[in-house]
Amino acid sequence: MTTDNRPDDGEHKLENLEAAVDHLHKSIESQSIAVGAAKGILFSLIETLGALIGDPDLPEHARSGYEALRDKASELRGGLDRH
Repeated sequence: MTTDNRPDDGEHKLENLEAAVDHLHKSIESQSIAVGAAKGILFSLIETLGALIGDPDLPEHARSGYEALRDKASELRGGLDRH
């Protein structure tokens, strides 16, 4: 019998979304992205995370991960709103 050691699909999605938020954060810090573009991307990420969090079939441990990432993205957007 073979055991599958790959992360489940939900964990993989969370990792990809976290990588996107981290990449966006680095791009903002290095000023390699326009503020308006960053705000638009963050809006989309926050909306996507909100939709995932609202899924009633989402396990609680995954929900908390998505919520933490949504908070991180919201804080980043809050910093941009001051520009």
